[in-house]
Amino acid sequence: HGHWHWRYCLSRAATMATKPLTIVVYTSGGDASGMNAGVRSAVRTALDYGCTVYASLEGYHGMVHNNLKRMQWHDVAGLLDKGGTRIGTARSAEFRTEEGRRRACANLVRVGANALVCIGGDGSLTGADLFRREWPTHLEALVASGDVTRAEA
Repeated sequence: HGHWHWRYCLSRAATMATKPLTIVVYTSGGDASGMNAGVRSAVRTALDYGCTVYASLEGYHGMVHNNLKRMQWHDVAGLLDKGGTRIGTARSAEFRTEEGRRRACANLVRVGANALVCIGGDGSLTGADLFRREWPTHLEALVASGDVTRAEA
């Protein structure tokens, strides 16, 4: 059922998108069993649907510091029996600030990201929800300051 859900969501998003989907996958919070399997599933399913996929290495910290890696099929080979998370996870004091989230937004916009896949617990999803709600405000501020162009935003 979980695999079907990923495929359905990505299939629907890919067919409804007005521009190609660029997805950023990240893990956040404490590492846990199953995170590598989640990363593998998200990356390979997105690639199957023609999406461009990046991993934010070390979670939110990677977004703030532009540590984004373009992912290919082979990058997630051999992950199913590994514990923890190969792409890393880290709590980020900087992401907890508005300025940190704005820097993360700029870095994501520059790679063309238009979707995030968060693999983590309640705290991770709370951060993702806050980021989602603030996204339009960050885009406006970044365009006004010239950090990103209107076309990138």
